[in-house]
This record gives sequence, C-alpha cells and structure tokens, in this order.
Amino acid sequence: MPIYRRIHYNAPVILTFTLLSMAALLAGVFTDGASDALLFSVYRAPLSDAFTYLRAFAHILGHADIEHYVGNFMIILLIGPMLEEKYGSWRILVMLLITAVTTGILYMAFFPGVSLRGASGAAFTLIVLSSFVNVKAGRLPLTFVMIFALYVGRSFFASSENVAVAAHVVGGLCGAVFGFLINRAEKAGKIEQTEVM
Repeated sequence: MPIYRRIHYNAPVILTFTLLSMAALLAGVFTDGASDALLFSVYRAPLSDAFTYLRAFAHILGHADIEHYVGNFMIILLIGPMLEEKYGSWRILVMLLITAVTTGILYMAFFPGVSLRGASGAAFTLIVLSSFVNVKAGRLPLTFVMIFALYVGRSFFASSENVAVAAHVVGGLCGAVFGFLINRAEKAGKIEQTEVM
C-alpha cells in the first residue's frame, strides 16, 4: 500500500485551518501584501464595505511572515487535534469562528488605527480550552489558572514582539468560557462525546 494512502486527515477542522492559513500566507507573498490588506487583516472600515464582514472572520488566516505562522500553528497543531477528537469538529469550528469574530469586532471598535491578523487568538483559545479536558466537578483546574496566567499574562510583556495583546486576552477568555460551558453541559448530560467528522 502506498504511503500516501496511510496518511489520515485526522483533524479536519484544524488541518484545514492550517492549510488555509498557509495559502493566505503564500497569497500575501505573491501579491506583495495586497491580499492581506483586502482579506486577511481586520481594521476599522465602512460597514457598507462587504469585505469588512469577511475580514472580521478571515483575519485569523493572515500572518505577517513564516515565523509568525509557525509560532501559532506549532501550538494549534500540537493541541488542536486532541481537542477536536474530544469535542468534535463542529464544536471546534464554531469556537474558532466565535473567537475570530470576537477579536475582529474588538479591534474594529476599539483599535481603529491597528491592523490585526493572525491566529494567535485562536491558539490561545485552544491553549486555555485544553486545560479543561480532565476537569472534575466543582473544581477549578490549577492547569487552567497557570496556563491563563503564563500565556495571557506574558502577552502584556511582549510589546517588543509583534503580537496583539488584546487578541491573546480575548482568545484566552473565549477558551475559558467554552471550557466552562462545555464541561457544565457534559456534566448535565446534554453533550455526549462526539467523534471527529
């Protein structure tokens, strides 16, 4: 059997997200940044512009350079498949879309002169969500506290790097909210284990 037939597309949402972001990065290189400005960045723009709504979601696909891309997707590819297997592809997709539009609206509303692109908010969502995988009833996992403090707190001191602090904070908060809500629903018996689509 050829080796390519043994390769399993094991986490469709995470892998598709990774490949779409790579395509967006390459498009930015080939268009000298024009595609990033049009599609893969979010900034304050007229609500009459249809691309404003597309950018509110698509900005998480854009990255400044290969280092920015690799930094985000090393985290996403490390923990994303585990979370997709546990929570299901559709739930992970919804979480990523909510994180994208939340950070997009935040930047459009409060940071009019800033252009945001990249999956760092999504990466932080997954980082914080991963701490809830083995949560027990009525207990706040110490891993959640430590992850939130280390990753979200660290972003406040990363001003020398090209990172969007608010995106990290919002991503971490989204992951915390998703983790609490899903675990509460699981304990109430409203959510069963879901297999990857």
